[in-house]
Amino acid sequence: MNRIFHPNIDELSGSVCLDVINQTWSPMYDMINIFEVFLPQLLRYPNPTDPLNGEAAALLMREPSLYETKVREYVQRYANSDTTANEGDGEDDEDEMSDAGSYDEDDDEEEEATGKMDV
Repeated sequence: MNRIFHPNIDELSGSVCLDVINQTWSPMYDMINIFEVFLPQLLRYPNPTDPLNGEAAALLMREPSLYETKVREYVQRYANSDTTANEGDGEDDEDEMSDAGSYDEDDDEEEEATGKMDV
């Protein structure tokens, strides 16, 4: 997981504070809207008045140039090609990852097949 310094994203968990997800969700929003419209807009135009990361919000409001410098430092440190290439080196922190989506070959033997999906 890449760390991000952003007022509306929790640095450690990656949780996003996005109005449309947390407060005004309706079935008319689909995942394409979330990933192609809302999240890019939030990344480009942070909302420091509704923060998950108070430090980032305060820095953005008080000293925007220092905020931008810190964001660039995070990109260099956590999101450059060298960092992302090394993620597969077995240095994963098991505590940060959920086992809910993991699949074990032994699961096949323990559970029945689900059958066809109803359409």
